[in-house]
Amino acid sequence: MTAPDPTGLLAEQLLRLNRRLHRAQRRLLEPVGITPAQSRLLRTVAHFGDAPPRMADLAERLEVVPRAVTTLVDAMEEAGAVRRVPDPANRRVIRIELTDRGRSTLRALRDARRTAAEDILAPLDDEQREALSELLTQLMAGPNGRC
Repeated sequence: MTAPDPTGLLAEQLLRLNRRLHRAQRRLLEPVGITPAQSRLLRTVAHFGDAPPRMADLAERLEVVPRAVTTLVDAMEEAGAVRRVPDPANRRVIRIELTDRGRSTLRALRDARRTAAEDILAPLDDEQREALSELLTQLMAGPNGRC
């Protein structure tokens, strides 16, 4: 009989928890009417703040090919959540910015994510949540971490 592999078990637990969180988020996103990928796009555009990103910036940040970003932006533009705007310094460059509808959708997304996380974290008390947060922060900041 082989000894249990604690690292393998931990990796499996993290993957299962991640899938559970994604399922809960997807369920809560349904009424908002967007996909998890579109949700990620909106959060990423918002992250750039007052300097709307270029399509290439989004592709890099999302770690996808530019064509995938074009498809996402097209869908979100059609939904009225983002718009393409010319760069004031270089009219050949197109930037992507949130619309009022996009900001409203983003608020709904944040509420859905918070609810999904709350459901999953419900068994933990405040001290355990803080410890988990510290551990996850350390893991994300590790040698290959990228937040």
